[in-house]
Amino acid sequence: MCKSIKLLTFIELLFLLGSLTISCQSAKEGENTPKTTDTTFFISDPEPPKYTEMEQQLINFGMQDIAEIDSTIGVQLVYATPDNFLGHTLYSDIHHAFMIPAMAQKLVKAQQRLKTIRPDLSLLIYDAARPLSVQREMWESVKGTPNVSFVADPAKGRGMHNYGAAVDVTLMDSTGTPLPMGSSHDYFGPEARIDHEAELVANGLITNYELENRKLLRRVMTESGFITCVSEWWHFNHIPSIRAKQELKIIDFE
Repeated sequence: MCKSIKLLTFIELLFLLGSLTISCQSAKEGENTPKTTDTTFFISDPEPPKYTEMEQQLINFGMQDIAEIDSTIGVQLVYATPDNFLGHTLYSDIHHAFMIPAMAQKLVKAQQRLKTIRPDLSLLIYDAARPLSVQREMWESVKGTPNVSFVADPAKGRGMHNYGAAVDVTLMDSTGTPLPMGSSHDYFGPEARIDHEAELVANGLITNYELENRKLLRRVMTESGFITCVSEWWHFNHIPSIRAKQELKIIDFE
């Protein structure tokens, strides 16, 4: 029995010596293997600024980005694209809807009223604060055209958008699609007026469904303190223009 134990020990020693020999060879091979160091590293691109230089000027001027207080309100600035009555882009550096803070609060209230009536609908902004430089460009674009009477001459007067005290708005469904209103935004025909809508329906110029959509928009906006514009179903003022001239500053960076 003792011989069996000695034999077993001897075998274990042989196995141990073999293991050490293999380990030493592996170590030597490792010494001869050239070492590689991965020096690759990545520098992430800096985050683009949230606001353009023009937008930051609007903020510094005291304007409020509506998305900062209610991101459920849609924004589709028509003058930031060529899809408007002028046929070209006016806002190359404005992508958010800005307005005076007091009006922004009214708009949030209107959105909340709308949600209580129709949870599936939201407000959609087409235009808000408009710097005077943009107004000048708009005026130059319409001079000598039939649309000249629909744009304020910046040399003679100021529009409510130039104070940040007006908003062009409509209703959109849960997919972001605007509801039919009987005319497009910035359409300057009789279909855009709100003072003879029953006649528009009777003459087949707008439908009852489109009229009901207009009434719902007007209801939530006027109940929230906005003032309508007779010639434009989409346009709402924060305060009367006389007060704006007395109390507010024109958005002019030049």
